[in-house]
Parts: sequence; C-alpha cells; structure tokens
Amino acid sequence: MNQHHLIAEVFERQAKRREERRQFLKFAGGATAAAAGAGLLAACGDDNKTSTGAATPTTPSTVVGDGDILNFALNLEYLEAQFYVFATTGAGLDQSMLGGMGTQGTVTGGRKVAFTDPVVAQYANEIAGDERAHVAFLRTALGSAAVAQPAIDISASATGAFSSAAVAAGLITQGQVFDPYASDENFLLGAFIFEDVGVTAYKGASPLIKNSTYLEAAAGILAAEAYHAGLIRTVLYGKGLQAPTLITATEKISAARDSLDGASDDDQGIQGSNGASNIVPTDSNGLAYSRTTGQVLDIVYLTKLAAQKGGFFPNGVNGTINLSTAS
Repeated sequence: MNQHHLIAEVFERQAKRREERRQFLKFAGGATAAAAGAGLLAACGDDNKTSTGAATPTTPSTVVGDGDILNFALNLEYLEAQFYVFATTGAGLDQSMLGGMGTQGTVTGGRKVAFTDPVVAQYANEIAGDERAHVAFLRTALGSAAVAQPAIDISASATGAFSSAAVAAGLITQGQVFDPYASDENFLLGAFIFEDVGVTAYKGASPLIKNSTYLEAAAGILAAEAYHAGLIRTVLYGKGLQAPTLITATEKISAARDSLDGASDDDQGIQGSNGASNIVPTDSNGLAYSRTTGQVLDIVYLTKLAAQKGGFFPNGVNGTINLSTAS
C-alpha cells in the first residue's frame, strides 16, 4: 500500500470514529445528563471553537499575566499530585508544599491502592513522582506569588467527586460509589478522568504565556502530561482487550464530557477501529486539541454552569482564574 493510500485510510478511520461517537452521543448523551442531574456532568464548553473543532485559547475576561496562568496550572497539579501520591503511598503531599496565597484547604479522601499488577504499580509510582515534582517546580517558579492548595475532594464516597463523575458517565447509578482505590482497573479509570484534561489544559494555556522561560517550562510539563495520558490510555487499552468493559468505560467518560461540548466532537475514549487503537486523541491532522481555562474548570468542577467551585474543588481553585464556562 502506498503512502497516499495509507493517509486516506487514516482519514477514513478518523471520520468513521467521529461518526460512531456522534451516534453514541445522540442516544446516550441525553440519558447521561439526566442521570447526572443539573451541575454534575463533567463537561467542557465550546464557546471558543475553531472551524476545525479545536478550542481556540482566549484570555479570560479579566486581564491575567503569566503568573496567573501558572497558578491556574498549579491548582490542577495539586489535584493530580494528591490523587497519585495518596494512591501510591497512602499519604498526601508534605505540608511544606501546600501553603501560599489564598485559602489553604485540606484533602478529603484518598488512600493507598492495593495494586495487583506490578506494571500498573510501577507506572503509578512514576507518575506520582512526576506530579509531585510539578508542584514543587511551579511553586519555585512562582515564589511568594504561588497559590496555596485549595480544598480537594478525591474521596470514594457516594457524594464525592469521583462518584458524581461516574454517575454522569453512566458507570454507576445515583447513590452508588465509584472507588478509584479499590482495584488497578478503577485506579486507571480515575486517572483517565484527569490525564486527558491536563494535556488539553496545558496546550490551551501555552499560547497565553508571554515569558519565554515560563513557556518552555509549560511545554515541558505538557510533554510529561502527554506521556502520562498516553501511558494510562495504553494500559487501559491493553487490559480492555481482555475486559472490554474497560474500553467502553473510557468511551462513556469521554462522551459525558463531550455531550456538553457543543456541536464539535473532540474528546475521545480509547476505542479503535479498522485494526487500530485510539491511544492518541487527535483531529484529522493528527493534532491534539485544546481546552480553555473555563472548559477545564467545567470538568473539574463537574458543572456546565458558570461557577467558581464544585466537584474536585468544593471551595473552588485559588487565584484569579477560577470561573468555569457556561455551556
């Protein structure tokens, strides 16, 4: 098969995948939203989409600087780091890494996972180390301007953020519990909720950064987050070949985000087609997509409304960028 045929096959595969997802959303999107209840569905808005479907990053209504953007990223790194560090050690970040500007909050939930697959355990430990290092790096870069860790909910309770996200995705019903610490597979699905969001957040924010040193740092973290996301997606896909419900779960989580994402269809699970996997979620040009800060907050606040708190951040994030997008 020549190069032109290979390219045509790739485009055809991507188009088929998008069409399959549109059909899924048509039948599942409404039921997912109803099950979640108002304000519970993890979603990303579409107010800044280009004709290609990728989010065009725009400056928030309040003029912000590089420090504001890095502090926004630091809030997300606190969330990821606490989840992974708790899952691998049974304890959170050291108190010396949590202070700063704004109200310092506590972590609700979090415990060590009794990993049974040594591969998953070793990957989890690697990511935990990276996320802890991201928090330390950003705090050092920001110095005295660094925001404190806000209140974070990574609990496994029926009313916690993980369970609310799982209800929204149709993985469980209202009142049931999704426990990301109960098994290797649950841990991977919990990580899947975060990792793709982190990649799109850094890609969306990077064009807003003016200082070249800060931009290089953000690009470095973006690359690390992309490796993490690819790793989680790869392990889920491998396990999903033996347990297809895992692959289906990623599609449901993705569809739950995308069902409130407007007319475009960007977010993708790992379901492949035509003999190929879908480890890397890209558009027809092979490019990863972006999210605005408001869209990112839609997901971590678990709301489709313009809000300043909710979900994984019950009291909101610290810093000037704190409002989700109404969609």
